Parts: sequence; structure tokens; C-alpha cells
Amino acid sequence: MGGRPSSPLDKRQQQHLRGQVDTLLRNFLPCYREQLAASVLRQISHELGPREPAGCQLMRSKKLPQVREHRGPLTQLEGHPPRWQPIFCVLRGDGRLEWFSHREEYENGGHPLGSTTLTGYTALTSQREYVHLLDTLCPVSSGEHTQEESDPLLEMPVNFPLFLQHPFRRHLCFSAATGEAQRAWRLALQGGIRLRGTVLQRSQAPAARAFLDAVRLYRQHQGHFGDDDVTLGSDAEVLTGVLMRELLPALRAQTLPGLRGARRNLACAWTELVDAVHAAVLAEASAGLRAFQPEKDELLAVLEKTIRPDVDQILRQRERLAGRLRVEVQRPLEACLHGKVDTQLSLVTQKLLSTMEAVLSAVQNLLAQGMDRLSRHLRGSSSGTQLRKEVYSFGEMPWDPELMQTCYREAERSQGRLRQLVVPFGFFGTRSLMFGAQDLAQQLMADAVATFLQLADQCLTTALDCTQAAQQLEKVRGRVLKKFQSDSGSVQRNFTRGWLLSIFLPFVLHQLEGSCTAELLEFEGDVLAVGSPALTVKGIYKDIVQGVLLQRIDGELKKALGASDMSCTPDGCSEAPWDQTGVDEEAEAQRGTRPGQPGSGTEVQPLCPLPPPRTFCS
Repeated sequence: MGGRPSSPLDKRQQQHLRGQVDTLLRNFLPCYREQLAASVLRQISHELGPREPAGCQLMRSKKLPQVREHRGPLTQLEGHPPRWQPIFCVLRGDGRLEWFSHREEYENGGHPLGSTTLTGYTALTSQREYVHLLDTLCPVSSGEHTQEESDPLLEMPVNFPLFLQHPFRRHLCFSAATGEAQRAWRLALQGGIRLRGTVLQRSQAPAARAFLDAVRLYRQHQGHFGDDDVTLGSDAEVLTGVLMRELLPALRAQTLPGLRGARRNLACAWTELVDAVHAAVLAEASAGLRAFQPEKDELLAVLEKTIRPDVDQILRQRERLAGRLRVEVQRPLEACLHGKVDTQLSLVTQKLLSTMEAVLSAVQNLLAQGMDRLSRHLRGSSSGTQLRKEVYSFGEMPWDPELMQTCYREAERSQGRLRQLVVPFGFFGTRSLMFGAQDLAQQLMADAVATFLQLADQCLTTALDCTQAAQQLEKVRGRVLKKFQSDSGSVQRNFTRGWLLSIFLPFVLHQLEGSCTAELLEFEGDVLAVGSPALTVKGIYKDIVQGVLLQRIDGELKKALGASDMSCTPDGCSEAPWDQTGVDEEAEAQRGTRPGQPGSGTEVQPLCPLPPPRTFCS
């Protein structure tokens, strides 16, 4: 819980961890290369395929996802022995937390006392819950006795605590001065945790998609078929999490029996050890991926040059092989779906649809309130400066954690019941699912706000009096809500469709693993004869299973939603939430651009609160 001491790892242990990372990369990178080829083929075939009608009515917000910078005084449990010490904390726009000895040190550009990226953390505000968590880190087996020394610093009541807990990193213990400050920090930290966690999921780059697919394929080779939250974070953080899950059981078995002392002290010692292991693994994984980057860039360029000219032939050969393989696997596949999936598919579908419906309804209500507030100020304000401030506040709504919490809370409420439904299928990624719903809520709010501000700026001129201007805003409000409702339907369907696939596809592949092995081996030679790195037997097989499963999923969605919007593809508006041209999966997490204030620097007509052109531009 205190400051970071010298590493508890000796040279032999550090060398062992380097060997573990090398082995991981040796086994993972071939999967990554395969998936890079498959991802390039998928992107090229999508580009050259028939164009889907434009599905999104709202304009795209050009602001990258971020958290609003938050800063203020806190106290931190720090040092050896740990003591509560005053600090000045800063949450950066890219989701990085820093703390300084005092405000002046921060304002003068000094170095922070400490910093951390928020990937994988959980923010807790209950001291009792956190102390219980510490006690479970080092469970006492029957017949074993530990010293039951009290820890007055942790057991002493803290009025407004903030605990950041991580399964593989040292915990951070803070305390705020008031309940209001505690809430503001909790919401800000939760936003930073989500931003850092979904960096790969938000990216549309072929390399990011290939990386996530490669992680799933690698873990399936290790016997882990169900999705969980291991893919939250940057590429190096994800690989570190994968290896830490592999190392943890042996590390726990080797280390815990040798630890002595009070249980709470054991938990601190264990946390510091795991943190040191995590730091060493992360450094090696980062170095390994950096070393692979030139090869990856060259491979992507070569794949583009070799696949694009022959894409039609490759796709024809793929379809021919898929047709033959489909006949072989259809019977066990249908038996698996009928016996183990169909009975629960409807329940999970309804739960996902209702969750997203509640989230989108909260976003729409918040959006309508914001637009109404602007109209009221336009009608009644005598100050153009005040109206401009209201326009700026409206433009900042998607990044305001307090306002957006009403939307985010709807996603959180469904976690318990959803977890009960999906755990039998080996799915443990409900946190990723919740983050995905919250990301979409923020995306839709950002798109709707940008659309409203642009349309308002186009229709409002200084020739209108205030009443006429308010009438124009009412029309814009109606148009934006209509566009929002249209996009919401597509978002709800595509969100549900994508997560149903994430829940059930790994389960079905696992169930069929033994029964279809012989058939896959028979086709290995035929696929190799094609000579394209973008085609593999397992890739074709997965696409067949996915296609049949999607037919089931689309049938459930059609029953639940009707035939409207059934032509919207997963590659439509909900799958490309942010304008990220040129942002790769690693660099995206480092971006923290602050949004500019709309309309700043413009002149305001003194006789009417209606601002001049472009005040409403986002």
C-alpha cells in the first residue's frame, strides 16, 4: 500500500520472467501474423464489396475520446511504514493519474511523486469492502494460524476513502476531504479506467482487430475458450495480463506458504511482489512488441500488395473450401446449437436489448434537457456572453462525468443478472460489455451534440430576432432527436448482435473441439495448396460456425425488434465510434486533446442574446 521499494525480484527471478515473456511472444506472434493476413483480407473484401446504404443520421464527432482533466488535493496512504500524507492529484486527459507533493509543484512543472495508468483498476469507496478484499488476498487454510495484529491506519475510520485496486499491481489508497470531492474523483477515475481499458476495442485499424483475434486464438490453444476482460488495455498491457494469469497460480503456491506475519501485512507483501512481477513482464512485453513493430509494418504492406490484386480469386477459393467443410461440420454444429444455445439465446438477447434500451433512453433524455436549456437561455437571456457559456457547456456534455453518470449507471445496473445468464457459457467479460455500452452512450451523445451545434449554426443568423431564433432551434431539436432515434435503433441492434457473438461463439467452438478435429485435418492440405497466408483451416471453420450462429442471432433480433433495420451490418455506425484516422492501437491511449471552446473569440450583438455565426459550431 505504501511507496514502491526496491524490486523484491532478484536477478534469477528477473531472468526467469524474461524467458517467460520470450516464450509467450514466440507462441503468440505466429498467431498475430496469421490474423494480420486475415484482417487485411477482410478489410479489402469489405472495401470492394457492395456498398451498404448509409446507416448513420447523426454527423460524426471529430473529438477523440478522453476524460476531462481532474485535479485537487487528496491524502494518500504512503511510505514504509504507511502513513496518511497530503498530496495534490491530477488525472490527465489520457487516463493517466499523477500525484505531487503539493499544488505548487504541479503548477511549476515539477516531477510527480508517482504516476500510474488506470488500465485494469477498480475504484472502491467503501473502507470495509477494501479491508475485506485485503483479507481475501491471503486466505488462511484450515489448521494454519497467522498473527492477528490490527492495522490502525487501515482500520481507523476514513470519512471519504478512494481505493484503487488492481489484480496485479500495487493498490493506491486515497482520501478526499468531502463527500462531494470523493464522488467527483470516483466518477473521474472510472472514466479514466474505461478510457484506458477500451483502447483496442475502439480502434478500427486492421492491426488492432488482428491483435484481439490473435489473443483469443492463442488463449484457445491454452484451453481458455470463454471471453473475459483480459483484452482490456493496450497491446502490451493485454499480453502482460495474459501471462500474469498463467504465472499467478504457481507464484501463489511458491510464495504464500513462506510468508509470515499478520494477514493484512501478508496481503501488502503479496501485492508488492505481484506488482514487481507485473512491472517486469510489462517492460519485457513492451520491448518485444516494439521490436516486432518494423516487421509488422512491413508485413502489412506486403499483405496489401499481394492480397489486393488476387482478392477475388482468394475469396472464391475460400468459399469453395468453406462449402465443402460446411457439409462436414453441419450436423454436430446444429446439434450443439439446438441442445445448448437455443434455449438461452432468447433470454440473453432480451437482457442485452433491454440494457442498451435503458442506456439510450437516458442519453436521449439528457440530450433533450440540454437542448431545452439552450432554447430557454436564447429566449430569456440578455447576455450574449452567458449564452456562449451555455453553448460551451452543452458542447462539453459528453465529457462531463457527472452528467453522463445517469447514462452510465444504466449499463452498470444490469451486470449482476447478465452475469448469471452468461457465466454458464464461459463468458466472464461483463466489465468489457459494460464499458462497451458506456462508450456507445458517450459516442452517441458526442455525435448528437455535434449535429445540433452544426445545424443550429447553419440556421441561426443575426437577421432573426430572439423569438424567431428560438423557433428555429425547436426545429433543429426535432431533427436531431429524429436522427438520434434512428441511430439508436442501429446501435442497439449491433451492440446486442456483437456481444451475443462474443458470448456464444467461443462456447460453441469449445463444444465442437473434439468432434470436428478429424474433418479439419482432412482439409489442411487443400488450404495450404491455395498458398495464401490469409486462409487457414481454423479461420474458415470459425467463419462457418460464426455464420450459422449469426443466423440464429439475427432470427432472435428479428423477433424482438421486427424487420426494421435488419439490413444494418456489424460494420455500420456502431462499430466505428470515433474518428481515429492515423491513430493506432498503442498511440490512441496516449491522446488527451482537450476540446476547444465553441464560439470563443466571436463578437456578440449587444441588443440581442443571439450570438453571431459559428457560435454554435462544435
